[in-house]
Amino acid sequence: MKKKIKYTDEPIGDIEIIKDLLPPPDDLIFKEKTVKVTLNLKKSSIDFFKEKAKTNNSQYQLLIRSLLDYYVSRYS
Repeated sequence: MKKKIKYTDEPIGDIEIIKDLLPPPDDLIFKEKTVKVTLNLKKSSIDFFKEKAKTNNSQYQLLIRSLLDYYVSRYS
């Protein structure tokens, strides 16, 4: 964008101030109820998820949880 913007002192017109346009941050976070479980998985499986999480700058537990959630939604 090479064209420069020219600002003037002309009146803008009627301005309406809108209060609380966006919801608070707590309302933007969709948390589902979770249950903590303990699983025994093969080391190779955990290594796989840890490597994928590392390359995607994520957590391996989140990848496993997403995979399980996808599977349940697909076959429910």
